[in-house]
Formats: sequence, C-alpha cells, structure tokens
Amino acid sequence: MTSTAQRLAAIRGDAPPKRHNARTIAALTGNPGCSRRAVLDGAGVDKSALAERVGFPARFGQSRFAITRGNAFEAQVKADGGAELLRLVAQRLGVPVPERASWTDLGGADDLPDRRERSRAALTASGSEAALFDHPLLGLQVAGQRVHLEPDLVAARLGGRFHVVEIKSFPVIDGQADPAKVAAAAVQSAVYVLALRDLFAAEGRDPESVSHDVVLVCPRDFANQPVASLIDVRKQLLVLRRQLDRMARLDDLLTVVPTGFTADPAAEPATLAAALRTVPARYAPDCLAGCELAYFCRNEARGQTGALGRPVREALGGIAEVTEVLALATGERAADPEREEAAALLRAAARLRADALAGHPA
Repeated sequence: MTSTAQRLAAIRGDAPPKRHNARTIAALTGNPGCSRRAVLDGAGVDKSALAERVGFPARFGQSRFAITRGNAFEAQVKADGGAELLRLVAQRLGVPVPERASWTDLGGADDLPDRRERSRAALTASGSEAALFDHPLLGLQVAGQRVHLEPDLVAARLGGRFHVVEIKSFPVIDGQADPAKVAAAAVQSAVYVLALRDLFAAEGRDPESVSHDVVLVCPRDFANQPVASLIDVRKQLLVLRRQLDRMARLDDLLTVVPTGFTADPAAEPATLAAALRTVPARYAPDCLAGCELAYFCRNEARGQTGALGRPVREALGGIAEVTEVLALATGERAADPEREEAAALLRAAARLRADALAGHPA
C-alpha cells in the first residue's frame, strides 16, 4: 500500500472505501471548488454516515412512489424489444426508423467480470446495423478506483453511431420539463457518455463514435405517453473530465488536509466536526440537492456571503462576511481599493432600500 493509500485509509477509518455510482460521480461536478468534498470522495468516506454522526443527516432521496412510477414507465418504454423506444430515438435524431433492430439485455448476471466482458464485447463489436443495448456494465476511474456503473439506460446504435438514452419519469408539460431535473439528467448522462468513450478508446475504437447528444425520454404531460428530446452534454463532459482529473491527483488534494485528520464515522462527533472544519469547504445552496454533508456546511457557513449562493458571492467581489457587507453598505467601514466597486453598489442598494421604506411606511 502506498503512502497516499495509507493516508486515505487512515482518513476513512476501518470501513472499506465507499464505491461511487453515476449519481455520486455526477454530483462531483456540482461544486468542483470544494476541497472538503473532493478529499472525502477521494478517500471513499461514507458521507451519509458521517453527516448522521455529526448531527446533520442528509435529507434528500427518491420516494418509494417515485421509484415505482419510474420503474413502471421504464418497463413500458422498453416493452416489445424496445420497438417504441427505437421509433422515438430515430425520429428525434432525424433518421429513418429501422425496420428491425437487435435488442441485447446485458444485465441480470451477478458475476461482474462476466457482465463487464459481455458488455465490452457487445458494445465494441463491428457493425452498423441498428441495435439497442440495455443495462450495459460500464466503468470509470475515480480517485484511483475503478468504479463499475450499472445504469438503467439504453445505448442505441443507429447509423454506426452510439447515443446514450436516458429514461426518466418526470413529466414534460406543454413542452417544458423541470429545468433542475433536466440539468441533473444531463450530468448523469454525461457520466455514461464518458464511460462509453473510455471503453471505446481502450479498445482502439474512435471514442467520438459515441455522440455528445443524449436522448432523454420522459412522459408527456400527465399521461404515460413517452416523448423524446435531445440534450447536448458537451459542457457537462468538460466539467466532469476536469473534476475527475483533479481527483486523480490525490497528493495535491491532501496538501490541504492536516496531519491526523479523520472522517471515520466511528469517531466522536465533536472530534469529527472539529476535523471537518480544518478542511476548506465551499458551501452554496445548490449543495443541498446533492451532497450528504450540505446541512453541516450550511450551518458552518452562517453569516458568510457564500451561504446566499454563488451569484451573490461573485457579485460582492469576494467579500466573505455578511457583517462586512452591511458595514460597507452603511458606510461604517471604508472599502479597500479592490472592493470599492462592490462597496459603491452596496451603498446604492442601501439608499434605494431606504427610499423605498420611507415611501411605503409599514
């Protein structure tokens, strides 16, 4: 075991490293500037257990009803060997609907090496005929670990090119879906596109034969009639690759970690909380949707401008404390030259607020 591996093992304690999946990998892109999350994910720490231990348990996840509804919709779309799915994908891509296409289910076996080999052979086999591949077992390197991805997706080969097909149960109403859910689906799809491209590159195939255009299939309006749309995930691919490259350089990440730092959920809560505060975090409200430690970090960030969101923090030019913002707005504190522009905006905002309150007394 290398010194880096030994230090990571010491950080997480006696527990084995927690395996990543597509959701956790996608979440890495949500806040790439957070050293705390990068270190914990690099060490394979169970962040859910850690958050529970320090008294700030995570509060997100799918309901059983949503999972059941999603499974039913997925089964409907994939019925009859994916005939309806093939039509939807072909029409959305603007290509003729093939008269026939092969359907290969690569799931079902418990033997991971066998599934991995079957997926590799099926996906990289020569051929241009239309084909649909369900539940392929893919892989990515995350912080020095080979992560196995077992997606409930379909890889569609049409005209010799692959497209990732994501089936989601959130509705498209009057042609519009929830932007946050679409964004989350785009990032998760980018994980699969990247994994497919890595597989092709390892086999000497052109990784660009896996398209950056992902087909998203959702129910239309309040019925279960499926509708397909295209999502360009090139931006998500760039962010994902950059974050994975950063996590591969674990030695660099560990330079911000004090000697003796522990994130072992078996340690005392006070010890864990004190240790976590020694590694810089970059909390933003978006973290609440994707990071198990978000409530701990939000509590820690009280009184800081970052807790109000990235746009606010950036607009204030790096002013970290809310008390300093208020002092600059009222003129109680003189601004440094580099913060004069932000201070002028704050004073103007304070005058406008005062005028509004004076004109509309309570």
